[in-house]
Amino acid sequence: MDNPNFSIEFFPPKTAEGADKLRVTRAKLSELHPKYFSVTFGAGGTTQRGTLDTVLEIMAAGEQAAPHLSCVGGTRESIRAILAEFKAHNIRRIVALRGDLPSGYGAAGEFRYANELVEFIRAETGDWFHIEVAAYPETHPQARSPQDDLLAFERKVKAGANAAITQYFYNADAYFYFMEQCGKLGITVPVVPGIMPITNYTQLMRFSDMCGAEIPRWVRLKLASFGDDTASIKAFGLDVVTALCQRLLAGGAPGLHFYSMNQAAPTTALWQRLV
Repeated sequence: MDNPNFSIEFFPPKTAEGADKLRVTRAKLSELHPKYFSVTFGAGGTTQRGTLDTVLEIMAAGEQAAPHLSCVGGTRESIRAILAEFKAHNIRRIVALRGDLPSGYGAAGEFRYANELVEFIRAETGDWFHIEVAAYPETHPQARSPQDDLLAFERKVKAGANAAITQYFYNADAYFYFMEQCGKLGITVPVVPGIMPITNYTQLMRFSDMCGAEIPRWVRLKLASFGDDTASIKAFGLDVVTALCQRLLAGGAPGLHFYSMNQAAPTTALWQRLV
């Protein structure tokens, strides 16, 4: 696929063994020639150093990479220092997020919302960075209403975001309706659907409960019916997510962002179905 907006996400490894495994995964996924790899961080930015180290290793291998930057617990001074370090390493793309407060965290820091972080990045660095932000077709779980969430997204775009990546979802209609609402507000930046391969039913349920992503009832019941039959879960999941991707692309989605979970096989299998 030569679409410029296909990208793949990693999380920074916590151990030497994890780092070795990620190198193997990255080498395999590099063969798909994504536009870039993004690298997440832990709650409260706890793995920001690990995020940067992973990004630099990806760049050293000749690939484009984008660190996720959270403003939770951050000060203007600390974020300014991180931006300066990114620039010094010639990093040109950032995924700017509010991030989640870790348990026991009292205050959010000097930035309350992602639009404030985006505005600060623009004020400090001009057009140096291509800034991606998050979008939520099924509404952020902490939003007071879908309309409030849409207006929060609009604020991020007006603050200077170039594009957005969505939370994963399995209902294409949610994405198309969200894009329709964005169009009514005059939002024209690319909104790339986030794609989560289905490989583990229990893990998927846990993630979805945390982030508010809906698993359609028919998909949930079918997955549950397989019990411990991992092969059937993966085969059915591949069919479901492939059909989702095909519908999204046919409907005008500008690309896809794959949540790899640091595994090569699920994303590769999807990719090969879509070529």
